[in-house]
Amino acid sequence: MKTKSFLSTASLALLIAAFSAGAQAQIAVGHLEDRSGGTSDVGTPYGQAVADTFAWVNKNGGVGGKQLNVDTNDYGYQVPRAIALYKKWSAPDSKVAAIMGWGTADTEALTGFLAQDKIPDMSGSYAAALTDPEGVSGKAKPAPYNFFYGPSYSDSLRAMLIWAAEDWKAKGKSGKPKFVHMGANHPYPNAPKAAGEAMAQELGFEVLPPLVFALAPGDYSAQCLSLKSSGANYAYLGNTAASNISVMKACKTAGVEIQFMGNVWGMDENAAKTAGDAANGVIFPLRTAVSWGGDAPGMKTVMEISKMSDPTGKVYRPVHYIAAVCSSLYMKEALDWAAKNGGATGENVRKGFYQKKDWVPAGMEGVCNPSTWTEKDHRGTLKVDLYRTKITGATDGDLNDLMAKGAIKLEKVKTVELPRKAELLGW
Repeated sequence: MKTKSFLSTASLALLIAAFSAGAQAQIAVGHLEDRSGGTSDVGTPYGQAVADTFAWVNKNGGVGGKQLNVDTNDYGYQVPRAIALYKKWSAPDSKVAAIMGWGTADTEALTGFLAQDKIPDMSGSYAAALTDPEGVSGKAKPAPYNFFYGPSYSDSLRAMLIWAAEDWKAKGKSGKPKFVHMGANHPYPNAPKAAGEAMAQELGFEVLPPLVFALAPGDYSAQCLSLKSSGANYAYLGNTAASNISVMKACKTAGVEIQFMGNVWGMDENAAKTAGDAANGVIFPLRTAVSWGGDAPGMKTVMEISKMSDPTGKVYRPVHYIAAVCSSLYMKEALDWAAKNGGATGENVRKGFYQKKDWVPAGMEGVCNPSTWTEKDHRGTLKVDLYRTKITGATDGDLNDLMAKGAIKLEKVKTVELPRKAELLGW
């Protein structure tokens, strides 16, 4: 009896030891996503891609022989919930090696804590304030542990304004074109406002007072009537697609003739399908070199990752999904480098982001645009690819079919290479 009891105790001890070893053999990653809040229309495909990518990484051996333990949470785009999750992720006994973040308000609220706790955050916010690691510009506080993939909101807007100034001349228009910034009075739509208005003035635009509309879909007839009476020629839509669709539809009904320019979250294939011909002609930046099904070697990897949540391979993935795959694979390779160079600690993961120039993650050739981050400059790229939505027919039906038939097209109109000016860092 005593022997049996001893064996049971010994077995239990071995099980506990094995369980502890298993827990230690994992690399913890926090994942903040919005599937139910004000940006859930674009947060859902982005968050799905992050989950799919890390599941695919684990399926293919993980990082340094260890599985990634990804703690995914829908925080509903609420800053207090993001802060509560961060407290959990930064606790000494459960500290994560990295965070895949999301919104501008929460990312900016956490910037100082990330630096203090040495936890890198690859966010879905592209606020320029996150690009100055040392705070040397004086325009933003130091953000040494903040990263994102793609041009900043400010640089994307600068590029669209350069295009707009050329468009005005190409159309043979005289006088000053009028520009207006539109969006919710919120850190995300406001992030590039001052930078955009300064650039517009520099390019010879007349800058009109901003027009505010909420992040949620609604009746924005009043804003459209204001646009019409102001004579605005070019309008930047700073919100995500869901509320932008409401504006575009209301303005079409009101007979407003204007060139809309969407931010990176402001237009996608799903939005074009929902808005129909009201979305025709919108200019917006694309973070990846191709969209779904595009002709690039790396699209094979994207398709394999997509099968983690869609084994049929039939679901059409919008532009945000592919951008999130790129973001996640940059983080994966930074974790890889850290694992081989002292361990996957936040400090080492940050160093991992500085190891390559013109970096494209393995297997993503022709999909992810080359990026370079340095200890002094977290503007990963200053190349902005501008696309135009083209709606040529009814947009009812399956998105795969609509894209295949060409009822909805994303047409490339211009690539703008912005100069890496020190005075624009963090702004």
